Amino acid sequence: MTTGRKKTKKEAIRILDILAEEYPEAQCALDFGTRFQLLVAVVLSAQTTDKSVNQVTPGLFARYPDSKALAGASPGEVEEILKRIGMYRTKARNIIALSRELEEKHEGRVPEDYEALIALPGVGRKTANVVLSVGFGHQRIAVDTHVFRVANRLGLAEAADPLKTEMALMEILPEERWSEAHHSLIFHGRNCCDAKKPRCSSCPVAFLCRYGSGL
Repeated sequence: MTTGRKKTKKEAIRILDILAEEYPEAQCALDFGTRFQLLVAVVLSAQTTDKSVNQVTPGLFARYPDSKALAGASPGEVEEILKRIGMYRTKARNIIALSRELEEKHEGRVPEDYEALIALPGVGRKTANVVLSVGFGHQRIAVDTHVFRVANRLGLAEAADPLKTEMALMEILPEERWSEAHHSLIFHGRNCCDAKKPRCSSCPVAFLCRYGSGL
């Protein structure tokens, strides 16, 4: 984590404005057709790239389009579809189990409730926040590895873990822009602010960044 002065709210909004202009296409990169498919895709994306997930979900959703279909699936058959992504055996068990819980407890619907979401197998805080944001339109900041790294490098947060980073971002950014910030920070992490070799010389917010400029 980089040390230095934390940004003011005015500076944070300026950073967000610049990133919004730089990445107007910033949005969820996972392919899905329904809220259920979004939930499954986000669970599958843990410690795996969205690109890899998008390679396996067409076959998965063609065979198991909803929770009713996936709840009755054979773990071995689901594993075979997912075997190209990391932790595929655990993820296969989780998405089958969460499908069963959706059928048994939620009438096959993805709940629009944080506590109900994190009670599902394989669903943590980040996944729940993504589903509530992308699937239901709530303002949420889901902190993945990109958001954690970029937010702390920029000085939008000074936190040692994702939860504290999320709380810091919620405090410094306007609530109506939380979801936008989540996507913009992810895109900046993927396209410019690399973990090992950040491209500071071409970064549109380098002049405001404490990592690149020492501010």
